[in-house]
Amino acid sequence: MIKRALLSVYDKKGIVEFAAGLADIGIIIISTGGTAALLRKSGIKVTEVSEVTKFPEMMGGRVKTLHPKIHGGLLCKREDPSHVKDAKMHDIEMIDLIAVNLYPFEETVKQRIAEEDTVEMIDIGGPSMIRSAAKNFHDVAVLTDSEDYKQVLALLKTEKEIPLAKRKELAAKAFRKTASYDAAIAQYFSKEAFPEKIVLSFSKRQGMRYGENPYQEAAFYVSDTLVEPCIANAEQLHGKELSYNNIMDADAALEIVKEFSDPCTAVIKHANPSGVALDQNISGALAKAYNADPLSAFGCIIAMNRMCDLECAQFLKDKFVEVIIAEDFKEDARMLLEKKKNIRLLRVKGIKECYDRGCRHEKFTGKKVIGGLLIQTRNFPIISADTVNIIHNMKPTPDEVTALTEEAKKGKLSKLLCVTKKKPTKEQLKDLLFAMKVCKHVKSNSVLYAKDLVTVGIGAGQMSRVDAAMIATTKSAGRAKGAVMASDAFFPFRDGIDEAAKAGVIAIIQPGGSVRDKEVIDAANEHGIAMVFTGVRLFLH
Repeated sequence: MIKRALLSVYDKKGIVEFAAGLADIGIIIISTGGTAALLRKSGIKVTEVSEVTKFPEMMGGRVKTLHPKIHGGLLCKREDPSHVKDAKMHDIEMIDLIAVNLYPFEETVKQRIAEEDTVEMIDIGGPSMIRSAAKNFHDVAVLTDSEDYKQVLALLKTEKEIPLAKRKELAAKAFRKTASYDAAIAQYFSKEAFPEKIVLSFSKRQGMRYGENPYQEAAFYVSDTLVEPCIANAEQLHGKELSYNNIMDADAALEIVKEFSDPCTAVIKHANPSGVALDQNISGALAKAYNADPLSAFGCIIAMNRMCDLECAQFLKDKFVEVIIAEDFKEDARMLLEKKKNIRLLRVKGIKECYDRGCRHEKFTGKKVIGGLLIQTRNFPIISADTVNIIHNMKPTPDEVTALTEEAKKGKLSKLLCVTKKKPTKEQLKDLLFAMKVCKHVKSNSVLYAKDLVTVGIGAGQMSRVDAAMIATTKSAGRAKGAVMASDAFFPFRDGIDEAAKAGVIAIIQPGGSVRDKEVIDAANEHGIAMVFTGVRLFLH
């Protein structure tokens, strides 16, 4: 039976009502500092922790609950005679319920304040009490979430007790809370890119009707240390609940438009772009991206790195689109789009600033495999048509290609190797770099054709590179004449170049580094195609 409760919370949401409810059914309330002051001000009788421990709070509040009279009252096993004997000998009274939440360390880190101030937001007493109570869940109920107050209070009023199954559920939640908290602290202190142990913390955002397929169950979890505009912090303004596949595709779309500072739209189907375009205004980019492959765009996900305006909404009003993601939606555009009951509208603030590194970026990305986790950096090199230097070198050595790769690892690519007789023009170079950045987001093996900063043919997810080129040619439907080509990896044979030439491609960008580079370069020269090596492979699995 619950006789005494200890309440010590940083987030005071719901605590007054909870404490009042406990007091109404005769439960003695112990509390600390600010929580005690608030409860007293609200007319609730409170016993200060210092009255229980016979010690004052000290060291700036660092030490107040770290005492045997608190932890003994939490850890004592009521059915163990030796525990009960020790408690009586040392005048320790039982504590049967605690409501504790922690200093907001994760939020403090996001504020980028001084380390000494951040360290002060590491809660010690709170996690210690939570762990003590959770360990002894048979005898103690532990609440770490204000959302649980109402249900627990109802149980106490109706059943006079909290069932063991519920106590165990609350204990599990408590241990997840402290594990997540410790993970955030470890991440803050860690200076290694890949430490010996990695601890990740995610919170459940939503359950889902099903996963990738209807026979699979699924849920969406988001990082507790979110720093970057992304699908995880998108605000849904309209439409039915996002599905597993919606979220996957929305993530793919957002990552493309974050590559560019100019108005950009990406149209996604099954995690691959069917069309991407840049334009002077977002409505122009939208029309060009959608019309790059309108057949594939049926039931698509669309992302824009600008506000969705009325012109965009009018273009989309008669098209089947699952999700639209934008910086925001003008009111008239939103009203028009919301006439479609099921279309999801997502607002993601700060998309445009991502290109300029104006927002903080997650440093790593990962993929889950059975029994493990693959982690890698996200440091794609900065490269610009205005600053990159084209070096004419028709016989590059492996070391010269490797040198490009090593420079890219440092975060910037200042030069490219032109390996053919023809050099790309300034306009072709803009298209080449656009194609390269988009190709980075196409599942491997991938080949992409682009013209005037619009994709005109995309070959994705093929086992051979020439097949990817053939698909890109088919998708281009005759629009690739005068286009450029990007490949996510080197060409192992000349057949991919020959296929591009048939389509009308006039310039190619690729990593280089194949043992058959000479054969590939010769093929480009035969067809009068300009080709540059980057040293940057773009595999995406």
